[in-house]
Amino acid sequence: MSVIRVGLIGAGFVGPAHVEALRRLGYVEVLALAGSDARRAREKADQMGIPEACGDYRQLLANPRVTVVHNATPNQLHYGINRDALQAGKHVVSEKPLALTVEESRHLVDLAHQTELVNAIDFNYRGYPLVHQMRAMIARGDIGQVWTVHGSYMQDWLLFPTDYNWRILPELGGESRAVADIGSHWCDLAQWILGQRIRRVMGRLATLVPVRYRPTDEVKTFAQAGAGPREPIQVRTEDYAAVLLDFEGGATGSFMVSQVSAGRKNRLWIQVDGSEGSLSWDQENPDLLWVGRRGRPSELVPRDRAILEEEAARYTNLPAGHNEGWADALRNLMAQIYDFIRQGKNPTRETPGFPTFADGLVESQVVQAILESHRRSAWVEVPGVKETAQAQA
Repeated sequence: MSVIRVGLIGAGFVGPAHVEALRRLGYVEVLALAGSDARRAREKADQMGIPEACGDYRQLLANPRVTVVHNATPNQLHYGINRDALQAGKHVVSEKPLALTVEESRHLVDLAHQTELVNAIDFNYRGYPLVHQMRAMIARGDIGQVWTVHGSYMQDWLLFPTDYNWRILPELGGESRAVADIGSHWCDLAQWILGQRIRRVMGRLATLVPVRYRPTDEVKTFAQAGAGPREPIQVRTEDYAAVLLDFEGGATGSFMVSQVSAGRKNRLWIQVDGSEGSLSWDQENPDLLWVGRRGRPSELVPRDRAILEEEAARYTNLPAGHNEGWADALRNLMAQIYDFIRQGKNPTRETPGFPTFADGLVESQVVQAILESHRRSAWVEVPGVKETAQAQA
């Protein structure tokens, strides 16, 4: 079996998780790491057992042994690195957002189509087996006509005024924070499970901690800052949002996102209600799927390969009762992407089963529509439905 060699750009919170997931595949070598500083990149590479390191991502892109590039950098760097990697002839796996603007995201979709290179975006919640089970049951009509989809994505890591991260700043993280950072995951999951695009939105955003105290030292995602000196900054991105949704296929729904909900660490919850039943799944309890019925008992379906649909069973790696979680879902997504690459498939001729740059464009459009809705206090149509469908074809 030939080895696929990878270059990782960025080694913050999510970069090491990419490395772990890739190594579990057995035929992928993480060959090189690029960071913003050569010395720190070398230290990080040594910690993760990566042979090569550099302080300029362009040096990594020039390495002929690197076939695939993983972009795990802060948001404001995504567009330029994704563009340069495609132009260098590399397959690209990017963290979300794909870029900071709809225009930049659209350009990357067009460029990926022109180069015919494999392109993927890390909407890793699609990698959970019971999410695939939900999708299969809905497609088969197990809950009848889909009426509503609703849920939330709640965290508490930015609850206190002393909690700080680069995502707070729009020039680094983008105009939206809670919606773009975690709401994008929820929206992608809802659209993928239903097989329906979000058609229009009504959003209400709130900045509940208007002033935060930034430490002079760097603070990593989900990490606690030390007791050193701080400076106050005005917060210009949202901590919370509530959004109403209408879908192309006729379903309606709503979701809330928050990064200031005490006690909620990473709770993505989604429920789909149909004319004959309901399905509900919670990312913090991912091995159980609730199936709601009227007139007969509701049930909890465990992640058990013996009883799941084939689509879901193939993403189950351990026997029932042996918990699988976030890292396993990420590994499942990487397995999809790298199987596509290993088989030499062309994403312009064969539809990938994983989220691509086109899905990243969709989420950019949804986030932008939510921001516009909040500014106008009105329903806003999500643009680009037809053009995105063409890009995915």
